Amino acid sequence: MMIPLFIGGIGGPEIVLIFLLVILLFGADKLPKLARSSGEAMGEFQKGREEVEHELKAAKQSTVSTTADSDAEPVEDIAHIETPVDAIDDDATDTNASLA
Repeated sequence: MMIPLFIGGIGGPEIVLIFLLVILLFGADKLPKLARSSGEAMGEFQKGREEVEHELKAAKQSTVSTTADSDAEPVEDIAHIETPVDAIDDDATDTNASLA
């Protein structure tokens, strides 16, 4: 079974050619420093991304808790409140009774 080296349109020979060009441009002695600084840059990027995600999550939670803790008036028992429709219905019933 053959495992192809195919990454997004770049095959094995192209990867080797790119690697050789990097060695020619930077030199073999600078490759470890280049790899180290690239790794550190990726680590810093990950830290920054995680920090932003943490801040967004904290802001979202504080917004949710703030709206939940707002000065909402307590709900009273509204069973005793008569709606205008009930009053109109009562008036109509009285009017019909007096006409009959």
